[in-house]
Amino acid sequence: MSFKLINPEALGAPKGYSNGLLVDGGGKLLFIAGQIAWDKVQQIVSDDFVEQFDQALANVIAIVRAASGEADNIVRLVIYVTNKIEYRKHTKEVGERYRKHMGKHFPPMVLVQVAGLLDDRAKVEIEGMAVIPA
Repeated sequence: MSFKLINPEALGAPKGYSNGLLVDGGGKLLFIAGQIAWDKVQQIVSDDFVEQFDQALANVIAIVRAASGEADNIVRLVIYVTNKIEYRKHTKEVGERYRKHMGKHFPPMVLVQVAGLLDDRAKVEIEGMAVIPA
């Protein structure tokens, strides 16, 4: 199975994501439900935005690994935040936490600001899709 990033010149160079990702070869699709910064007893780990991002992404990757995959099998992420200004304020730290989990793997992503999430303390929710090698 191989992945090819699709980033047309007409769209300019993406920063921290890819516009498209083409999967060639066998694999199983894994759809990952939205993950917030819950620990194993379903408690928010912190009120800090960066800590919440870190835990939510770790939870996404835990699901991928439970399906016998790795972070680089993730082919799409959707990030929901309750405050895009807070996200922008912590872009550097969020990027560091992202690279801690994902390395330099930047699948297509979208960031959406929402009015609220499942847990009232949640500031970030991440859902995704992965292709696990057959």
